[in-house]
Amino acid sequence: MSTYHLRVKSHMKGKAADRSTYIAREGKYRTRGDDLVATGSGNLPESANGNPYCLWKSADKHERANGCAAREFELALPAELTLEQQKEVLHEFIDGTIGDKPFQFAIHQPVGALSCQSNPHAHVLVCDRIPDGFERPIDQMFRRYNPHYPSRGGARKDSGGKSAQVLREELVAKRKLWADIQNAALEKHGHAARVDHRSLEAQGIERAPERHIGPGGIRNMTEEDKARLVQARTPHSHVKLKQDT
Repeated sequence: MSTYHLRVKSHMKGKAADRSTYIAREGKYRTRGDDLVATGSGNLPESANGNPYCLWKSADKHERANGCAAREFELALPAELTLEQQKEVLHEFIDGTIGDKPFQFAIHQPVGALSCQSNPHAHVLVCDRIPDGFERPIDQMFRRYNPHYPSRGGARKDSGGKSAQVLREELVAKRKLWADIQNAALEKHGHAARVDHRSLEAQGIERAPERHIGPGGIRNMTEEDKARLVQARTPHSHVKLKQDT
């Protein structure tokens, strides 16, 4: 059953490299690798030598003290689609929202603690620094942008100078785009399921949004409680990811 989920996180200085190893199931997270089915990256600067971890490690070291080192999209993927089809919709979203900014992605397919069914979802780490044609050493990339002499400073941040209203409108547009991309793919491949990016209230559904429970909470539920929760779900429910995302 397709469910809509898009969440954006900001990872402050010192957190990006750890998040990279988490989504890639590397380092101390290697034991969690059973659910990892795909990884990739793109638009990395030459100074990263093709290694996204190098980019995030440099961001953690050289971003300003209160700066955002990486942004992350968490995206539920349509379970009706094959892995290759899921990759296609994910790359379409990346192309439409991230453009030429550096990114790293991973697709996980854990088994839901409640449904016992596959719960495919993607993580996309994005560097907010915009490529501008100047090849900088990787430590320089995260310095303050110099508008008068761009090659002497860091790359400009995409979010820099934008008001809260503009950023909110951009997020709403991204949410709608993600729904449109999934629905187009579901229709193309012959599936009746559809997703909706709007709130339950906007959809006219009189039901409170489902709260995140997590595997630990589900283990403590009675069988009757589990049955009621499963019955309450609909194809339009905004179900949160059941694994630690």
